[in-house]
Amino acid sequence: MKRSELIEKLTEKIEYLTKKQVETIVDMVFERMSETLQKGEKIELRGFGNFKVKARNARIARNPKTGEKVEVPPQKSIHFKMSKALKDALNK
Repeated sequence: MKRSELIEKLTEKIEYLTKKQVETIVDMVFERMSETLQKGEKIELRGFGNFKVKARNARIARNPKTGEKVEVPPQKSIHFKMSKALKDALNK
């Protein structure tokens, strides 16, 4: 689902809000989630899942084309773990 599709679905569901208001709310939610993850904090959405930041250590990788060794710097990535309710719903 794309962002625009999400906004359309919410606008249909919540008839008393305009499309522009729903768009503002969606933007605010995603912005707040982004800020929270940038701080390194965990996001827990009950019945859906958890988002948390994981750190990857620096490592030496190999370029598969040339065989040359390449140093990969430490990075942060987002890890998502689905809730039991979502897992059960997907695996009916």
